[in-house]
Amino acid sequence: MNIVLDTNVLVSALLSPEGNPAKIYRMFLTGVLSFIHSKDILKEYDDVLHRSRLKIPANEADTVLAAIRQCGKAVEPVASKHDMIDEDDRIFYDTAKSAGVYLITGNIKHYPREPFILTPTEFLTLHGI
Repeated sequence: MNIVLDTNVLVSALLSPEGNPAKIYRMFLTGVLSFIHSKDILKEYDDVLHRSRLKIPANEADTVLAAIRQCGKAVEPVASKHDMIDEDDRIFYDTAKSAGVYLITGNIKHYPREPFILTPTEFLTLHGI
């Protein structure tokens, strides 16, 4: 199954290994999920994972990014004209919409309410996990 993962969920997975974001990340690591990404999403992941205030070791951030590049699937999203609360979130919305996959986010209120946009808990519940 393919999904787009918002940066906040990826960060949560790395900082809190027991939560639902971490369950989703482990599903990626075991090949159950594949992360769909664009060049802009990879840049966002890289920028955020290397922020010193998050205290994610650089080698861990680099390993995560390498895995996503290697095992994920790149797409070129079609730009939408949907109003967004935070324009930085558009890259995730457009990529998921273009690829026809779920967008998993912890900031659900930043996005239009559409059936393909789910919180980690909603996604796991929907799939009986």
